[in-house]
Amino acid sequence: MNPLLQGLDPAAANQVIATAQALEMNRPDQGAGQLAPVLARYPDHPEVLRMRASLLSLRGEHKAALHDMRRALQQRPQEALYHNAFALFLAEAGELDLAIDGLRHACELQPGFVLAWYNLGLFLTRTARFDEARNALRRAVALAPGYTAARAQLADLLRMDNLRDEAIAEYRKLLAEQPWAGMAWWGLAEIKTLRMDTADSDAIRRAFMHPHATDGDRIAMGFALAKSFDDQGRYAESMQALAEANDIARRHRSWNAPAFEATVASINAARCTADAGQELGSEVIFIVGMPRSGSTLIEQILASHSKVEGTAELADLPSIIGEASNRHKKPYPRWLADMGADDWRQLGQRYLERTAHWRKRRPLFTDKLPNNWMHIGMIRAMLPGARIVISRRDALETCFSCYRQFFPGNDYTRAFSDLASYWRSFDAAANHWAEKEPAHVYQHVYENLVKDPETHIRELLAFCGLPFEDACLRFNETQRAIGTPSAMQVREPLRADTARAPRYGELLNPLREALGFSLVGN
Repeated sequence: MNPLLQGLDPAAANQVIATAQALEMNRPDQGAGQLAPVLARYPDHPEVLRMRASLLSLRGEHKAALHDMRRALQQRPQEALYHNAFALFLAEAGELDLAIDGLRHACELQPGFVLAWYNLGLFLTRTARFDEARNALRRAVALAPGYTAARAQLADLLRMDNLRDEAIAEYRKLLAEQPWAGMAWWGLAEIKTLRMDTADSDAIRRAFMHPHATDGDRIAMGFALAKSFDDQGRYAESMQALAEANDIARRHRSWNAPAFEATVASINAARCTADAGQELGSEVIFIVGMPRSGSTLIEQILASHSKVEGTAELADLPSIIGEASNRHKKPYPRWLADMGADDWRQLGQRYLERTAHWRKRRPLFTDKLPNNWMHIGMIRAMLPGARIVISRRDALETCFSCYRQFFPGNDYTRAFSDLASYWRSFDAAANHWAEKEPAHVYQHVYENLVKDPETHIRELLAFCGLPFEDACLRFNETQRAIGTPSAMQVREPLRADTARAPRYGELLNPLREALGFSLVGN
């Protein structure tokens, strides 16, 4: 018997195995049904707790999942698999630093644990620690040369470093060996400057039928297929590929729009106030907004300035929110009403402690995590000296670009109705804060930048308290690692032909209707 199942009778052990298999196939309801009778008889068994924690995490019940996994770890502190699982639950709860610590411990306990090395590389990439990420991923690939996800992630790092040809070669090499490798296909599609032709679309459609292809592969391949059709001007086929990929993704993870709207309303209702006259946080420039709205371009422009360190999509603010939730023993945003000026100052200082390494070379740094638009009020309270740039782009273009993007975790991008709901929440918050706090919150419009780059780059720099530097106009020449879908695009001169909606015409009418816009062609 598997040693992890010791202490269970044969029938219970088989039900735990069936639960694990159901989870691997993304069938949480089936898994819950298998686990229920075992839970009734063995509520404290560590492997039963691990299975329940996995189910809770899939439902978004992160606090409960962490509680169960802690109980399991207390019984088996030397089990590397448990530390890996705990790290995944921590990451789902926004605790990336703690997750990384847990994965390092898992790798120490079991140096040949390939999955832990891969997860470590993945989370180090998310926290912009690219050199460390490469080392972890190379270790995973050395242990398991056929591990598709690790090899694709290594190629992703080449792309982030602007090593375009090397990245393409690595993706193609992987696909020659494993044509069903969805993340390799999507990696190619992420190189926006690469045109995918009929040979690619035909190969992807064949790979869909490969017996080794999983739903995860098919989702990634579906988005890559849509990009290939778009490159070829086959727009109806591109839309069909997107619909199918998003439908598969929605079967595995759904988006609760009413719950999200209620959360945003609760955040907006909280009164977050700091000490008047405080300038804590003047070192940071937050860049927020919808994904695919030009936020990476704003960051690249600012990172071209001699006084600004361009970073990445930092997880520090969400991690601080997680820390505060644990301290208050209340989920966010319920504890916002309990905060006083001293509490906010302490949170601001904690943020600056966490991000101190970004100020070693230059006095200012960017924090570009688009979803932080929800926390503008909190940012103003904890870091009253910070500047907040809201990235804005045409609503239809932004939402369609999100729909076309393979965004693991951004589940609101899978359906037009959810996208429209999310957009409306963002739009209301952006306008509210820009009107209320014009000295600290600035809306930067992508289309205006395209029409008159110098004028709007000067305005952006002035808002950030920076003198104009000509290098900011030549942002595409700035060399730095960029970990977002726009990595290749921002290394090109500014283009005026990026709008896609006109090419799709009536095909986008369902999205226009969801947004409340006039339809075309009717």
